[in-house]
Amino acid sequence: MTDGTLECIRDGAILRLTLNRPERRNSLSHSMTDSLVTELTAAAYDDSLRTVCIDAAGADFCSGADWVATNDAGRRPRPGDLGRRIPHTANRVIELIATIQLPVVCVVRGWAVGLGCNLALAADFTLAADTATFWEPFVDRGFSPDSGATWLLTRLVGVARARRMLLLGEKVDGATAANWGLIHQAVDSDGLQDAAENLLGRLASGPTVALGLAKRAIAYGQHATLGQSMAQELSDLELSARSADFKEGLAAFRDRRTPDFQGR
Repeated sequence: MTDGTLECIRDGAILRLTLNRPERRNSLSHSMTDSLVTELTAAAYDDSLRTVCIDAAGADFCSGADWVATNDAGRRPRPGDLGRRIPHTANRVIELIATIQLPVVCVVRGWAVGLGCNLALAADFTLAADTATFWEPFVDRGFSPDSGATWLLTRLVGVARARRMLLLGEKVDGATAANWGLIHQAVDSDGLQDAAENLLGRLASGPTVALGLAKRAIAYGQHATLGQSMAQELSDLELSARSADFKEGLAAFRDRRTPDFQGR
């Protein structure tokens, strides 16, 4: 058994991150999680990037954190190990996906379980095969949810459906996930990659500054009042109105043509 790898490819303005441990359904080893933190942190301040894609090798997206390997390591960790480690590993991955000012797209086939499910829920756009399976098995395995599951699910699908997934361990297929609003879109497996590439192309050619600020404002609005949200929007508007893409958008509107945004 290998620890797996995170394959990182720069494809023009798109950063493609591929979980590569198919023999373990892409369960995340410590090294893979650390690599996700490193690559997403670097992406956050890379002005040449305009979108991020997270997908996986093989038939499944991600079966979660590799708890089996962790518990078979041959040593008993010090008390408080989870509280010291997880904020800088699994939790940090979720925070980065949700907060970097680049749109993040997840492409899901097969199983998305636990931390793997939450990776998909934290993304701005998740496209899944209609036969994919989203599962939060924490309670089924005897421990409480982590990596943002309770926050993400309740906001995406409401408390009642969150309880079904988190307390009853209900599995949700891709088609149902899209119908619930849990993910962006479910498509036939054969058309999944084309749908993902179309979306990535659209995002990579968009006004990157405005997209990033809009993403931030949406997240801010989840815990703010209407007045606070409008104040945040005004602050973001001041920034986006100084971008070159704003000027290009106005010029394109005036000239009745499609804008050519450069992400600046």
